[in-house]
Amino acid sequence: MAQVVNVNFKLDADVKKRMESACNDMGLSMSAAFTIFAKKVGSERRIPFEITADPFYSEDHLTMLARRIADIEAGRNIHEHDLVESD
Repeated sequence: MAQVVNVNFKLDADVKKRMESACNDMGLSMSAAFTIFAKKVGSERRIPFEITADPFYSEDHLTMLARRIADIEAGRNIHEHDLVESD
């Protein structure tokens, strides 16, 4: 039998709770789910799902948001968005 080792890492409490719930619905423990993930990564030498960056957090977008917040706080460039209905 292969030697079993413990792996410890930190996980956000809400993420853990949601994962436990999903694993429970699939009849898996979190340990089994992580083992499946680790075996897949080890055999395929890749993350077994697509990982993409959320464009909301891009440097350009965050810079634009910071500039708009500064304008609003300074009382500049305040106008309704085209999608906001006026009374």
